Amino acid sequence: MPNDAPPSGANNRKNIIRKNIKRFVQGMLIGLGAVLPGISGGVLCVIFGIYQPVMELLSSPFRRFRTHIPKLIPVLLGAGAGFLGVAKLLAILLTRYPDPSVCVFVGLIAGMLPSLFREAGEKGRSRGSYAAMAAAFAVVLALLLGLERLSVTISPSFGWYVFCGFCLALSVIAPGMSFSTLLMPLGLYTPFVDGIGRLDFAVLLPAGLGAVVTVICLAKAVNYLFKRWYSFAFHAIIGVVTAATLVIIPFGGFAQSAASAAVNAACLAAGAAGAAALSRFNARYQT
Repeated sequence: MPNDAPPSGANNRKNIIRKNIKRFVQGMLIGLGAVLPGISGGVLCVIFGIYQPVMELLSSPFRRFRTHIPKLIPVLLGAGAGFLGVAKLLAILLTRYPDPSVCVFVGLIAGMLPSLFREAGEKGRSRGSYAAMAAAFAVVLALLLGLERLSVTISPSFGWYVFCGFCLALSVIAPGMSFSTLLMPLGLYTPFVDGIGRLDFAVLLPAGLGAVVTVICLAKAVNYLFKRWYSFAFHAIIGVVTAATLVIIPFGGFAQSAASAAVNAACLAAGAAGAAALSRFNARYQT
């Protein structure tokens, strides 16, 4: 009887195509997570099981190039598409509807904190873990409130866009760290994502420089830190994220009128609901 099954070579090609499509979609979600406030690209890398190969590649690019790059190319392409695709929309929303947009992001961050806390305790907790979280929270909150009290105004410049690139790279190599939580209190997030959305090389070049230097200098250190002191490092990140989030809450917008307070509260709830939906998706994906 004739065999209708396709040859094994065709099956292999189909499997390769499916895997590459899956990796591209994962990359798009990681790119979205990198730019959306409250979601960490690094955490999504952990969830999708590609954090370790990414960190191995960043830590030893020449030694790991042949083994990791073929598998990660679809992920990198997807991440670029997801990152650039949403940046322009975010810039428009933050410019036209600043308080409601920020409230959505605060809701996202608040909704993601329980899953971050579970992730932080994956390898156990100790008093030192809570101490690291409290210390990071206190230091970052004091720093940001001090800048606010001194009315420090930061004007975007080449040097500050290099700093934006540093924060962006850090959000990938340090799971749980969302670069938006660092840039929003400083007033750099909106001009940064606006420049990315417009493909402005005055923004892209210094940010790219900052990201590359950060990866070269910190990838091995962060990889070692999470392998050796996972609980301390992750709990400290939660402290940073919590402190930075408190500073960006638009309390003045809630006090303007009952209508604005209702809109902002609805946006907070929408953000929290979106984070809960993402957490459920992550749980299903892991199982």
